[in-house]
Amino acid sequence: MKLILSQVRPTDGDIEGAFRHVAMLFDLARAVEADVVLLPELFWPGYNRPDLHEELAQPLDGPWVRQLQAMARDAGCALVTGMAERAGADLYNTALAIGADGGLLARYRKIQLFGPMERAVFRPGDDLPPVFALGGRKVGLLICYDIEFAGHAAGLAARGAETILVPTANPVGFEHVQDTLVAARAVENAITVAYANYCGTEAGLAFGGGSVVVGADGRVLARAGTREAMLIVDLPGCADYPQEILSTQRQDYRAL
Repeated sequence: MKLILSQVRPTDGDIEGAFRHVAMLFDLARAVEADVVLLPELFWPGYNRPDLHEELAQPLDGPWVRQLQAMARDAGCALVTGMAERAGADLYNTALAIGADGGLLARYRKIQLFGPMERAVFRPGDDLPPVFALGGRKVGLLICYDIEFAGHAAGLAARGAETILVPTANPVGFEHVQDTLVAARAVENAITVAYANYCGTEAGLAFGGGSVVVGADGRVLARAGTREAMLIVDLPGCADYPQEILSTQRQDYRAL
């Protein structure tokens, strides 16, 4: 499964610019025959903009999602992205997986809300992180702070996920997450983890970049620096690793 991970500056309310960026990524996906594009957390309408979350959040059948579904279908490439989701009077920090046919593969509402802003604006999700088929394998979703809790990744692996895709918005000062914890989650569960962060600043909040893709053996497959970057990675599946090693990793961790 070939992934394009986009480390980009935050949207900061520029919805048209966000769609232009996705169009560019889908053009690249056609050229390199990618299976899925991964974007950061709350790409629509921006992360550190609680004013815009309340003003602009949309339901899953709203114009943002409909346009993204049409774009994915036209490109023949799946998309995983974060957005502010409105459900009645409630707002959720949501990750969507849209298939190459434009269908909605999965929705995940962030469980582990981080910091005062998120907790003031969003409700935590009630459902387990999803596992779904994408690019010939089983994939799970988490969002940012979720990956720091070992049980979420372990639960996805226990339900058969081979890969976890993680839209994130990790600030400067928390680089231990992409430098250490992402690799720990990967090797604990013998699972590939792709972690897509922002760079630059938004409304006074600086992001650390460092987006990373880590294989099931804990090795870094690709890593971004602190500027805008695109990582194009052929993600290995479980069949690409010695089965005795993966089996030992999973059994040893789950026995603790």
